[in-house]
Amino acid sequence: MIRYCVRCLYPDTKPDLWFDAAGVCSGCLSFAARTAVDWAAREVEFLETIGRFRSREGRTYDCIVPVSGGKDSHFQVLRLLEHGLNPLAVTATTDSLSDIGRRNLQNLQRLGVDHVEVTCNPVVRRRINRLGLEQVGDISWPEHVTIFTTPVRIAVQMRIPLIVWGENPQNEYGGPPGSGATRVLDRRWLEEYGGLLGLRVSDLVGQAGIQPHHLIPYTFPAESEVAAVGVTGLFLGYFFAWDGYTNALYAQAHGLETLGRTVEGSMVDYENLDNHQTGIHDYFKFLKFGFGRATDLASSHIRRGRLSRAGGLRLVRRHDGRYPATYLGRPLADILAEIGMGPAEFDRICDQFTTRRLFVCDAKGRPVRDAAGNLTKINDDNSR
Repeated sequence: MIRYCVRCLYPDTKPDLWFDAAGVCSGCLSFAARTAVDWAAREVEFLETIGRFRSREGRTYDCIVPVSGGKDSHFQVLRLLEHGLNPLAVTATTDSLSDIGRRNLQNLQRLGVDHVEVTCNPVVRRRINRLGLEQVGDISWPEHVTIFTTPVRIAVQMRIPLIVWGENPQNEYGGPPGSGATRVLDRRWLEEYGGLLGLRVSDLVGQAGIQPHHLIPYTFPAESEVAAVGVTGLFLGYFFAWDGYTNALYAQAHGLETLGRTVEGSMVDYENLDNHQTGIHDYFKFLKFGFGRATDLASSHIRRGRLSRAGGLRLVRRHDGRYPATYLGRPLADILAEIGMGPAEFDRICDQFTTRRLFVCDAKGRPVRDAAGNLTKINDDNSR
């Protein structure tokens, strides 16, 4: 029996989520704790902190800001520019970049920043995409790795000690006690919360012809190199009240392009616009844990009073967990072809990672799909 938060729509199947005695999840509790934060004091703390990192003689940039070109990275760049910083924007190129994603990256550059884009060997990348999907059920595994390794590698190479990240996901979406209050992103945080799913970079050596030199972009610099530069990663969301919807409005006012229709598997048109593979990533979350991106978004809006729980539930039931036949309008078969996989093999992998107790299965224990490929949850009693 799945247990759901009494305030938002999160289930107890969500990794690292916990509930208090009243049935409130840690995501809602973290958000409620924000009312006690003195945000004016946090902004002063931010200014004092970045003051210690401002560029000195021989260093051009005050900080690195990792960017994808989406709503949050637009907001990060804008906030840093507003505080008089000269950031270097750094992008780890996404696996299957969409046209709208490219246009939004170009728009971000026009905000007035220097920009470095690092693209991994695409032949190796697609092999790793496939291995990630096959072995841990996450086609985006290499993207999650390079999102974190690339800015650190650039920071070491260019001797820029400060990296300014966006939100702390454990604060926004819930995590173990105490994890949402941190302001620092370090190697320990990455290993515990960075989405590596137990698959180590070293595990890839020898698979699909992958050699150690292929994996340089996926590995951190040596600890001694990081320490020599004094690389420190801060969450901007610790210092400023984070809200993805507000960030989207702010970014749109500065030229961010939205899709103009609901993104597949989502309930909005303003996020996850850069990577055609994101629909597969979000679908596997649904297969494993019984909830998807629509649940994340609806819960965020419920906490902020923009959506009732009942209204959010109706949207989740409409949008969550749909079979990813297309994403950003691109057919699944075309997306899979990039990693050398066909739809039938994809469906077998889907069944492999489906948590059977969450869905209707046939007499042989195989998940039952409707004509559109969608599954039916056994326990959908989320009306409390």
